[in-house]
Formats: sequence, C-alpha cells, structure tokens
Amino acid sequence: MGLLDFLKDTGKDLFGGKEENAAEKIKEEVERALGSNISNLGVRYDNGKVTLQGQAKSQAAKEKATLIAGNVKGVSNVNDDGITVSGATTAGATTAAPAKASSYYTIQSGDTLSKIAKAKYGDASQYNKIFEANREVIGDPDKIYPGQQIRIPAA
Repeated sequence: MGLLDFLKDTGKDLFGGKEENAAEKIKEEVERALGSNISNLGVRYDNGKVTLQGQAKSQAAKEKATLIAGNVKGVSNVNDDGITVSGATTAGATTAAPAKASSYYTIQSGDTLSKIAKAKYGDASQYNKIFEANREVIGDPDKIYPGQQIRIPAA
C-alpha cells in the first residue's frame, strides 16, 4: 500500500494537544484494537507522519492498522511499507490465492454508511459489510465524520 494521506485536523484525539509520546499512544491504540492480529509493532511519529513496522496476520489487519493510525487527530499520513503480511513472500506474492484488495474512502459531509454502500455496491443494505470491515475505526455506524477514512471491502 505504501503512503496513505489523512486530514490532519480530524480524527480521534489521542494526544490531547500534546504530541509527546505520540508514537507510543498510536502503538497502544493499534494494539488495543487489533490484538493478536498484529505483532512486533513499531511506530515512528514525526510531525504528523507515521511509519509502521511489524507483522500482520492478514492484508485486512494491515489495512486496519493503517486506518487506526491515520484516523488520529494530528496525523497527516501513514507509511505502512514496514508491515509484512503473514504468508506473503518478499516479492509480495502470497502462498495462497491473494485476497481482493480493499479500496479506501474518505467520508464526506452528508454521507451515511448506507449511502456509501449504495454507491459502492449498488445496495444500501450492504452498509453492515462496510461497518464490519471498519469496526476498529467506527464504533457506531451512525457516528462517522467528514474526513474519516474507511476501508471498502471488495464486492
């Protein structure tokens, strides 16, 4: 995936206006949300830029780690090139059939998960598929906010 941009002034306020120990706070948030789905996590934070390292059990876990780190107020972009996915070779090919990649979407004013599902899948009732794919960054399907980035699983 590489580098993903985020809106720096939106997201969960982990720092309380103070960026000291930002890397540790982001690491704790990712590990809390993903548990054993991520291991050996390393986080660097430099003036809004986050770099992640470690191992993820799946591509979805890697994507979620990126979104959790990026949807933090004060973070402008996340580089996840340092996260490897279990079962992936150094060339990026997997030992099993590769999963279809998710796409990313930035919430706009007036969006609902149903509206996004209708646009992406042609069926508003598929909103729960989006919610489940983003449970770590969306606590309540009715509480999304403009600027928040989410995963859109492949149809």
